[in-house]
Amino acid sequence: MFTGIIEEVGEVRRVLSGSTAGEIAIRAKTVLEGTKLGDSIAVNGVCLTVTGLLGDGFTADVIPETLRRTNLGRLGAGSRVNLERAMAADGRFGGHIVSGHIDGVGTIRSQRREENAVWLTIAAPKDILDLIVMKGSIAIDGVSLTVADMTGDTFAVSIIPHTGAQTILLGKRPGDQVNLENDVIGKYVRRLLEPYQATAPKSGGITEEFLLQYGF
Repeated sequence: MFTGIIEEVGEVRRVLSGSTAGEIAIRAKTVLEGTKLGDSIAVNGVCLTVTGLLGDGFTADVIPETLRRTNLGRLGAGSRVNLERAMAADGRFGGHIVSGHIDGVGTIRSQRREENAVWLTIAAPKDILDLIVMKGSIAIDGVSLTVADMTGDTFAVSIIPHTGAQTILLGKRPGDQVNLENDVIGKYVRRLLEPYQATAPKSGGITEEFLLQYGF
């Protein structure tokens, strides 16, 4: 489990990949403190398992499902990445609950400065947009952010100066892809409601009989 508060920006040293999977080596410092083999580190919001510790970084395996759902397959030597260690049980939730399991990728639509803030507008698939709410939380490349605007096919966040300086987000340009993770609470709520949605009246709205049937 993570919180979406980035600890460090690392740099990809190398990517060893086959046709559908591979290994990534990342130069880092802060996230190495206390890290052991088998520990989890979020790389651009993707939970990866540390498979090797280097003097100035770590390695991790990247499986086919990860490459299908994230932007990690676009990384190369020299790419900068957001890094966060898994949260300690006695730590603070500075952001929100982030699992490190990416729901899909979005595409930067635009970047606009407003005084000391920068607005990022991101186009996303419908299944991701359906779980976004105004002023709710979303993780973008592992960064916990608050949704500040929505349209039919996009959402927008406003980046404060500290977040801009401590992450890779302001280095993104229109057309770049970002990893997106919806708020896990919303995903569980939707899943729990699916049986009720399947049996809800098709017309005429929710009836008194329907509410009584399900204990309301």
